[in-house]
Amino acid sequence: MQQDSTKIPFWRDIRFLRVFFQVLFIIGIILLALFFYTNMLNGLKKQDIELSWDFLMDEAGFPISEGIDFDPSDTNLKALWVGVVNTLRVSIVGIFCATIVGFLFGIARLSSNWLISKIAAVYVEIFRNTPLVLQLLFWYPLILALPRVGESINFFDSIFISHRGVYLPSVELADGFNTWLWYPISGIILAFLLILGLAAFRHFYRSPEIQQTDRPSFVSHLIFSAKWTAAPIILIVPIAGWLLTPETPFALSRPELQGFNFVGGTNLTPEFTALLIGLTVYTSAFIAEVVRAGIQAVVKGQREAARSVGLKESQVLRLVVIPQAIPVIVPPLTSQYLNLAKNSSLGIFVAFTDLFHIGKIMLVPTGQSVPIFAIIMICYLIMSLTTSAFMNWYNRRITRFGSAS
Repeated sequence: MQQDSTKIPFWRDIRFLRVFFQVLFIIGIILLALFFYTNMLNGLKKQDIELSWDFLMDEAGFPISEGIDFDPSDTNLKALWVGVVNTLRVSIVGIFCATIVGFLFGIARLSSNWLISKIAAVYVEIFRNTPLVLQLLFWYPLILALPRVGESINFFDSIFISHRGVYLPSVELADGFNTWLWYPISGIILAFLLILGLAAFRHFYRSPEIQQTDRPSFVSHLIFSAKWTAAPIILIVPIAGWLLTPETPFALSRPELQGFNFVGGTNLTPEFTALLIGLTVYTSAFIAEVVRAGIQAVVKGQREAARSVGLKESQVLRLVVIPQAIPVIVPPLTSQYLNLAKNSSLGIFVAFTDLFHIGKIMLVPTGQSVPIFAIIMICYLIMSLTTSAFMNWYNRRITRFGSAS
């Protein structure tokens, strides 16, 4: 059989060249990474430092006053875990507070009241254009200058503010918790079984035999009712369990002054409070601008149409403007959440024992700078990717629902 002389040689085939250059690029990246890794090992060898992960199981030898229980005799691995928990704690609370404050000031910037809009504008411009480190160094001395414990600022005999931080009531587990725990577990199982039954019933309902009968309207109503019954079960069963359990599952612990300090409740240390205030104020200024831009992106005709049907200004904002602005707000809001989580590493300037601070402390006795900072980078990467994945899922969800409506 005669060979086709018009066939393109493989080294000139665009499909081959695409794959070839991508493989070549990947090989180049791997070789470059091996070069830097070998260079790093040679540098550490010249300093008589051996790259090892064994230090994670060694005794830490330093105390950590912030976060979960930790003893100097615990391992370095647990110390890093304490840092992760502290970082997550200040990041989650900071995101919650910054979102609320940012939304309020973003809406206030568009207020028809001249004084409110100007106060919001001054707030945004001051805190958005001031470095976060300077703000932390401003808030921390102010907290340390608060009254002493015996002269604490008192709110309702439950919240106390002093130079040692903020003391708040806390919910603690009581004797009846183990008995009550079976009720929420049962509620989740029942809701899950109901959802599975709903899925199986829907599959049966779509069969041609059922569609040809006069039952579809009844079945559709049944499916709709079951769908909205699954969610309340998760709440109703635990509430019923709370009432049926002989002993209370939770107890409220209030801070009480005993001697020179408070006992009970939960304490937000001056370091945590200063970092939380700094992150909240700084990030909320950026969120306010995101909210303002999102609200202004809504077509003006939507507001006019809502007013024409008799809605009040607050109802127009709550029912018409903000729901349409949310899909515009969420993508840049995700960036601000990521920035807040990463900016929490600046807590080292106010002695807050977060992940980065503990890593710096651990660096001196171990000398393992590369593994320590690699762990810190991986932890921040996981937190950022998780936040980004959740916000992207939420953005797709509201966008899909918005387009469906």
